[in-house]
Amino acid sequence: MFIEPHVLANAFLHCESRKVDKSGRINFMSKKYEAGLSFIGCTVDVVYDPADISELTIEYEGYTPFKAKELTIGERVGKRSGLPEYLQRKPADSSRLLTAAASRNKERQNRQNQAISFRSVGKEDGRHV
Repeated sequence: MFIEPHVLANAFLHCESRKVDKSGRINFMSKKYEAGLSFIGCTVDVVYDPADISELTIEYEGYTPFKAKELTIGERVGKRSGLPEYLQRKPADSSRLLTAAASRNKERQNRQNQAISFRSVGKEDGRHV
């Protein structure tokens, strides 16, 4: 009498435990699989064939085992596109604060130059005031 092929195949399957994350998925060998929202926070048993991990069997006490396929990320869930050119940071070529300080300093110097100075009034002929 021979053993049936599916019974023999099940005898050589591997089993590991994984915790279901808050989105109802498990991470297994750097790939994501859907476990279901009812298992969030639970530790489930993952039964798999090491030669083919495209489909896993998820087992949890009190539930019938079910198959979980690898999640494929669609095109709408890809990387974000970058910011438009006008919203990106540009290197500063000048400082508004320094420009304002320089113009105030120039105004201050102009006022000082226009002011009348009496220092040289009596010194031309050598007399002191």
